[in-house]
Amino acid sequence: MSMEVDGRVLATDSQGYLVDPDDWEPAVAETMAARDDIELTAAHWEIIHFVRDYYQEFRDAPPMRLLVKAVAKRLGPEKGNSRYLYGLFPEGPAKQVCRYAGLPKPVSCI
Repeated sequence: MSMEVDGRVLATDSQGYLVDPDDWEPAVAETMAARDDIELTAAHWEIIHFVRDYYQEFRDAPPMRLLVKAVAKRLGPEKGNSRYLYGLFPEGPAKQVCRYAGLPKPVSCI
């Protein structure tokens, strides 16, 4: 499978995750979000960048429970809760934000 972003064809797996995380750029997230009828706001970008930083540090994409705890620790309890994250990423925050961030699907997510 593939997707086109700014004239480049990027390989994706059957669930829409980038095959090569190095292909990621902000336009990738915008293209994926547009396909999901989501317009990315500053709140979305804050979580996308948080997850990318988390992946750089731990070399692993955080599953939902860990995502909530890590966001709460770094960004505060008003953002580190399931309700807030589902409001931004309604298809499942851990899966959807990792896809938008160009990262692999978290292992424990179905």
